[in-house]
Amino acid sequence: MKNPFPKVRQFLKETSVELKRLTLPTRQELRTSVIVVFVAIALLGVFVSVVDFAVYNVVDLFTSFVTGGK
Repeated sequence: MKNPFPKVRQFLKETSVELKRLTLPTRQELRTSVIVVFVAIALLGVFVSVVDFAVYNVVDLFTSFVTGGK
């Protein structure tokens, strides 16, 4: 069986090199991204609610036809 530690050491070294290249977003970029995410979540929530309401009413209409309007 081969010794796994050289590969682990290489992985950790490469990870360290990549983390040194990392640039964090500025406060303004982070704020803008958070606002975009919240707006997208709100729009998606409204869309899902409208579609759910429409599908519910269509299914209710078809079931009322099948059951004879009861």
